[in-house]
Amino acid sequence: MDLKANLKRPYEAIIIVHPDASVEEQKELFKKNKATIASFNGTVHTLETWGKRTLATPIGKLKKAVYFHTVFESNPQAVMELERTMRINDKVLRFMHTKLDERVSPLKHVEAFKKGLQDSAAREKEREAKMQLRKQAAMHARNDRYEKDDM
Repeated sequence: MDLKANLKRPYEAIIIVHPDASVEEQKELFKKNKATIASFNGTVHTLETWGKRTLATPIGKLKKAVYFHTVFESNPQAVMELERTMRINDKVLRFMHTKLDERVSPLKHVEAFKKGLQDSAAREKEREAKMQLRKQAAMHARNDRYEKDDM
């Protein structure tokens, strides 16, 4: 018996799907992925959709795509098979699998990831609030100059 075949490792994946992919096509993709992971004695811990978002850099002529995040445990052969099937799927634009630290439970990775997202969103809100204050201050300064000029 091959010892490596039974070695399960935690992985994280980000999958970017074509924005025109129907919900049924998206569900079908992840049913196949889950079946592939299960066929290698793996387990899917989480699968979340982040919805349609703007891409950092356009892919072809596309400026938006549907993002998915998943954490699972499986052996490396499962990841190779997942990547093979995603390369031939026209609806999958990009994907990335990352091996996670084996000493930490996959659910702890998910918690840390979600906390990172919340922190990032809070920083973005703070940055946006500062920009609004700067715009208001600049507008008041401009209005004050015009009022002085009118006198």
